Amino acid sequence: MSQFKHYVRSGNKNLRMGYTTGTCASLAAGAAARYALTGEVPAEISVMTVKGIPVTLEPHASRHGLIVPAAEGAAGSGESLFTSDGDEKTFSVSVIKDAGDDADATNGIEVWASVTLTEVPGIEIDGGFGVGRVTKPGLDQPVGNAAINSTPRRMIRQMVEEAIEEYGYEGGAKVIISIPEGIETAKKTFNPMLGIEGGISVIGTSGIVEPMSEQALVDTIEVTLRQALSDSRDVILTPGNYGERFLMKEQFDRYGIPVVKCSNFLGEALDCAAVEGAETVLLVGHIGKLSKVAAGVMNTHSRYADARREVFTAHAVLAGADRDLCAALMEASTTDACLDLLEQAGLKEAVMERILKEIQAHLEHRVREAYRIGAVVFSNEHGLLGMTDTARTIIEEWDSKFTD
Repeated sequence: MSQFKHYVRSGNKNLRMGYTTGTCASLAAGAAARYALTGEVPAEISVMTVKGIPVTLEPHASRHGLIVPAAEGAAGSGESLFTSDGDEKTFSVSVIKDAGDDADATNGIEVWASVTLTEVPGIEIDGGFGVGRVTKPGLDQPVGNAAINSTPRRMIRQMVEEAIEEYGYEGGAKVIISIPEGIETAKKTFNPMLGIEGGISVIGTSGIVEPMSEQALVDTIEVTLRQALSDSRDVILTPGNYGERFLMKEQFDRYGIPVVKCSNFLGEALDCAAVEGAETVLLVGHIGKLSKVAAGVMNTHSRYADARREVFTAHAVLAGADRDLCAALMEASTTDACLDLLEQAGLKEAVMERILKEIQAHLEHRVREAYRIGAVVFSNEHGLLGMTDTARTIIEEWDSKFTD
C-alpha cells in the first residue's frame, strides 16, 4: 500500500496529511466484520472520511479473540506483549495510524477492532485495552463511556453495517476497539487533564489529520472551558505559563475560580465561553500578549500580528511623548523595554491606562454582551501593570464572596 498522499499548504511548504484514530478504528472494524462474516481478512479496506477524502489501507494484523495484555511471563523474547483471549467467535484486525507530517503522539500506533457477531440486530461499540474512559462531564461522551467520540462511532457503525448488509447477515455485532500502546501514549496527551483515564481517545471530527492544525488546540480549549463552566459560571482565562505563575504568585487560587489556558487563541476562547454559558470572564495575561488585544488582535501568535511597538508608540504620542521617545519605542525589542523607556519618561502609568481602556473596548466588542469581561495585565519585570475597571469590580466581588 502506497503512502497516504494528500497535502495541505502551511506557509511555503506542502505538508502531508494523515488520518485520525477514528478513521483507523472504523477501517479496522470494517475489516474485522468481514473477517467474522467470511473467515477471511480482506486484502484492503476503504472508508470515505467526513472531509471527503477516501482512505484505503491494508490490514496490519489479524487474530481470533479480543486483544488483551499477555499474562506475565507468557510472552517470550521477540513475542508480542499482547494476545487474544482465545474466543473463536471474536475476530480482530488491526491497522497502523499514519499522522502524516503532523507531530502527533499517536503516529504509528496499532489500532485493533474486535468483532463478535450477535443474533440480535444492532451494533454495540465499546472500548477495550488502551482506550480511555470518560471520568469528568463536559466531554463528547458521558461519564463512564469509552472515549470513542461521536464521529468515529458513526464511522465504525457504518463500516460494520455495510459489511453485514453486503453479506446478508440478519443479526448484529459487538465491536471492541483496543489500542495496546494507548496507556503509555495517553501520558503524552491532554487526556489525563481532561479526565480521560486508562488510555487514549478515539477521535477525529473530519477523519483526517491536517499537519500543524490549530483546530486540535482550539478543540482542547473548548473542552476545557466546557468542563470548567460545568461547575462555575465564572472562569479565569490566561494565555499560558507566565499567566499561571502570576496567578499563583498573586494567590488568585483563593477564589476557587477555574483557570483555563487559551494559548494564542484568545478570540476562539472568548467565543467558546459565550457558547458554554459563562457569566464572568477575567482575562489575566502578560503585556506582550495583551498589548496586541489593544489593537484588536485576537490571535496573539506572532505569525498573525505583532502590533506591540505600534500600540505603545501610538498611545505614547497621545500621552505627550516626544519624537525621540517614539522613535526609541519603535526600535525596542520587547514590551519590557518599552515599559522601561516609558518609566524613564514618566509616562508609564498614563500609557498603560490608555492601553487598558483599549483592551477592555476590544474585549467587549468581541463578546457582544454575552457575559461580563475584564482584563488584568502584568509584566515579568514590572509586575502588575494594571487592570480594567471591570476587572477591578470582578475582583472586588470575588474578594467579598470568597474570602469572607
